[in-house]
Amino acid sequence: MITLTAAAALTLTACGSDDSSKDKDNDKIAGADTGDASKSPSAPPAASADRPKIELPGDLTYAFTPDKSGDSVQDAVLKDNAEYVRALDAAIVAQNPRLPALEFYTEGEGAVAAQKWVDSFKDAGWTITGEVRYFDRKVTVSSKNSASLSYCADESKGFSKVIKTGEVKKTKVTKDSYVAYGVQVEKNDKGVWELVKIVSTRGADRCQR
Repeated sequence: MITLTAAAALTLTACGSDDSSKDKDNDKIAGADTGDASKSPSAPPAASADRPKIELPGDLTYAFTPDKSGDSVQDAVLKDNAEYVRALDAAIVAQNPRLPALEFYTEGEGAVAAQKWVDSFKDAGWTITGEVRYFDRKVTVSSKNSASLSYCADESKGFSKVIKTGEVKKTKVTKDSYVAYGVQVEKNDKGVWELVKIVSTRGADRCQR
């Protein structure tokens, strides 16, 4: 699990946080599981978007389960969420909170939270390395342009790394190595499901596996 100091309160990847949180010193944001997936309404194919290429170092790997639901709308949400995760990590690696790929997949509060998250790593002089597993990914579609997504992250094999020295800060696996996320996404006019809000609960019981 990636951690820094209690003051910086940084944790691994995909983490973005709700910037209204007042409990950052505990790596925890007052958040919620957005619930079980629901059958999404039928919708026409999304407009084609020229998605940015996301470049990541070979020492960062991911697993997303499930990556598909069998429903075209839910699958589009799952895909763009995974790309958001990669874009956030790419911004951390690049030490660039305004990385075009990150801005492509975020909007509003979600963009502000993501930029602050990247800034935290940049200010500390840290990057990330290792493997993160995202599981129990469930989509709830509320309208043709609005949806929510809940999922868990296993950060037990993901770590922070000091950029100047290359030192990997390995930590023991604990309950806090597992995080529950709840995100809200909206589809823009290009058909991209942008993240507009994200909250998390570190050490959530439902993610302990």
